[in-house]
Amino acid sequence: MDGIVRTVAYLLAGCFGIYILLIFFRIMLTWFSNVPSGKFTGFLARITDPYLNWWRHRFNLRAGMLDFSPMVGIVVLSVAQTICSDISRRGRISMGIILAACLSAVWSIVSFLLVFCIVILVLRLIAYFINANIYSRFWQVVDKISRPLLYRINRIMFGRRLVGYRLGVISAIAALAVLWIGCRFVMQLFTGFLIGLFL
Repeated sequence: MDGIVRTVAYLLAGCFGIYILLIFFRIMLTWFSNVPSGKFTGFLARITDPYLNWWRHRFNLRAGMLDFSPMVGIVVLSVAQTICSDISRRGRISMGIILAACLSAVWSIVSFLLVFCIVILVLRLIAYFINANIYSRFWQVVDKISRPLLYRINRIMFGRRLVGYRLGVISAIAALAVLWIGCRFVMQLFTGFLIGLFL
């Protein structure tokens, strides 16, 4: 009986992993409007859109042109995959594993957002140095996302003091990078502590 449970959990973990990968492909394809719709795109839409739309209706997390609500759906699948993987390895599940999986899933969202913000700010800094055509559609999107982000981070770091644009962007990138590294270290310690506590 224990072997059957492990096998089922292993298969479910694999299915969750494949489905998460398909969702990522689907999300990336929506970013490019000039991608021709073919059989693969239609297949992806049929199997992922119902799930993604369910989360979009319940968590409307739109920020301008970006929709972060599918990330909630991915987190749920990630937690389920982690739990099934652990059952397949150990043959049992503990409260510590469940809490650590939930915490790791939340961290994956926060980590993604921090890295996304860093990438946007690095792109904005590159555009500043190369004098890019900021009127092109790509740079307008980058500017639209980076402007409120820079404003908030610079207000936190410098208060009402005025700083140069280049210093503001570099400081924001450094602050986000330090925050990401620090949070990642704390998360690894805390998830390890949770797993050890409930074993």
